[in-house]
Amino acid sequence: MTHKTPDEQEGSSLPAHLSEPENAAHQVAAPQGQLVPLLSWRQRLMLLLMGLLVVASWSALLVTAAGSNRIHLTAGEASPRSILATNKVTYLSSVLTERERQKMAEAVEKAYTPADEEIAGKRAAKAEEVLAYFEAIRNDTSAALDERVKALQETPNLMLSTGAISTALSLHDDDWQNVAAEMLRVLGIVMQDDIREEEIIEVRRQIPRLINPALPDAQQELITALIRAFVVPNSFYDPQKTAELRQQAREEVEPIQRTIENGEAIVREGDIVTSLDIEEMGALGLLRQAVQWRDILGAVALVAIIVSALGTYIFYFHPDCWSRPRRALLLTLSLICTAGVAKLMVPGNTVLPYLFPLTTLSMLIALLLDTELSIITTACLSIIVGHMSGGSLEVTAYILLGGTVAALSVHRMEQLSAFVRAGLYTGLANLVTVIAFRFLLHDYSPVVLLQLAGMSLANGALSASLTFAAFSLLGRAFGITTTLQLLELARPTHPLLRQLLLDAPGTYHHTLIVSNLAERAAATIGADPLLARVGSYYHDIGKILRPYFFSENQSAGENVHEKLDPVTSAQIIISHVTDGLVLAKRYGLPDRIRDFIPEHHGTLLVSYFYRTAVQNSADSDSIDESDFRYPGPKPRSKETAIVMLADSCEAIIRADRPSTPEEMDHLIRQTISNRLADGQLDQCDLTLRDLEVIRGAFLGILQGIFHPRVQYPEMTLQERKQQSQGKHL
Repeated sequence: MTHKTPDEQEGSSLPAHLSEPENAAHQVAAPQGQLVPLLSWRQRLMLLLMGLLVVASWSALLVTAAGSNRIHLTAGEASPRSILATNKVTYLSSVLTERERQKMAEAVEKAYTPADEEIAGKRAAKAEEVLAYFEAIRNDTSAALDERVKALQETPNLMLSTGAISTALSLHDDDWQNVAAEMLRVLGIVMQDDIREEEIIEVRRQIPRLINPALPDAQQELITALIRAFVVPNSFYDPQKTAELRQQAREEVEPIQRTIENGEAIVREGDIVTSLDIEEMGALGLLRQAVQWRDILGAVALVAIIVSALGTYIFYFHPDCWSRPRRALLLTLSLICTAGVAKLMVPGNTVLPYLFPLTTLSMLIALLLDTELSIITTACLSIIVGHMSGGSLEVTAYILLGGTVAALSVHRMEQLSAFVRAGLYTGLANLVTVIAFRFLLHDYSPVVLLQLAGMSLANGALSASLTFAAFSLLGRAFGITTTLQLLELARPTHPLLRQLLLDAPGTYHHTLIVSNLAERAAATIGADPLLARVGSYYHDIGKILRPYFFSENQSAGENVHEKLDPVTSAQIIISHVTDGLVLAKRYGLPDRIRDFIPEHHGTLLVSYFYRTAVQNSADSDSIDESDFRYPGPKPRSKETAIVMLADSCEAIIRADRPSTPEEMDHLIRQTISNRLADGQLDQCDLTLRDLEVIRGAFLGILQGIFHPRVQYPEMTLQERKQQSQGKHL
């Protein structure tokens, strides 16, 4: 039974026109699966297409697996016997033709695009901007020389030595104009020619030859250093043209005719069979794979019912898989690839099926998507693998039980040792299953039992190893933030967090408070508390670049914004979002962590500077409100919405310092109401009940942090003397 606070019983203070059903409409489906998921027609089409893809691939694999006993040889394996031609045959060899075509195609050199004039124009314009910046620094006589040198050294993508910068600053105006003109002239000449990526070093090396030799050496060196920063490739590899030329070369090759004489050895015993050997045996009619229509119909029917059941389960209970295309793609590819590996290891083998690491898929789906989904998927695949093994109930149970144990073993994975435990538990489950079936079949052969036991334990170790290797890789490739990634990012030794602590200690302290608020609130409403905490750590990293512009990092009585106009101040404040995204990309933060940076402000208005601008303006209508709004987007998940609310509540409580819990509660309610009324929570699936629970969580933590301090009376002179005497006793 859920306990309700008095505020919940009496009603929320949130705006009455925003009712529960309206917010609840953002939810995709009820946890019990009673509501029909609100998927768009595109998502439903994607669900259908991926289901058909799995049906087609699984059916094909089952059909080929059923006829695998009729295929004697495949390319890459050793021939168990010598095979001779039974008659003379002449045919057009596609293998030999393809080899020759491939040879001719590889002989074609790569094609490149002509020099891009647009790139040259952009580099020239960028060079003019930099020269103008140099001119401004040169003319800034109010700054010391070392300050101007430092300002030029910090110019992005312009790696100039201190000597070159000193030369630029010390030149006479006429000499500087000559340097600038010569630099633009030579840059234009250089960028006219084709410059490829692999030629960039050589092109930069040739720059001094193009500079007017009459100029002093120091000026020539300065011009060379400036130009090198703006020379970039303007001719690029043209894959389409190259493909056309290679395709043309392939088409010029005529089909090659191959003649096999009667009695000629196609392959001898022990030789590795090649694709040409397979083609020759096919031409001789030695390879026969008769697949009946009944095989196809049965495989399609079996696969269709399994995929339909799996798809229906996902449709009702895990619709987020289809609302996130990369997750749907991951699941689809996993199903197809796993069945493909099973086709290679299971049919026609007696021991390899016990080594088949399907439990790798079970653990990966449990870690990256959902544990229940992993178990259901494992059950479906166990039927497919069991059919490939000739209908073996033992293999089916072996796959099902091992995969289920593996999925449950990594359900709460918060450290790397979980992989070792999962491998051990999986191996033990496999071993128990094998022993149980050996007893049921009355097969007590020590050799067979020992062999299968070894494969069972090896299966657990192999599956755990493959899962460990693929876990982070697949998570990054498909945009899924894993628990291990979050735990790694939560370490205070991360370079960004250390930089935040050193450069913006006030922001770092604010971040810690927000993280505590967000984690507690996320836990109370069933969101991801770890994601909320880690996202809070990085939501304000953009302040690292200009920490002194933010109040929490300013010293008492010092406010740099007093010297700036409101528009400039607002733009600087807003820029910490874009700066944060740049830093997040540079340090490789996952997408879900990056989302916190822009979404924790949504499209909020920087109201203080906006009101200041309106008050200072003679015509308030001339003030563009968009100049004072964050770019967004609005929060699109529970976790980013919680961080927005936590960030706002912490800031207002820190600024107003309420003296009573009632005043603090009022400020928290008002802040949440303002965000809700402003539409900042329209794109996330928080309900009004969630917001009320979040308010309570915030209040509990903020009361502990910003509680009023007890003012103790000062000691009298007599009391201080007594205290001093007590210290010497």
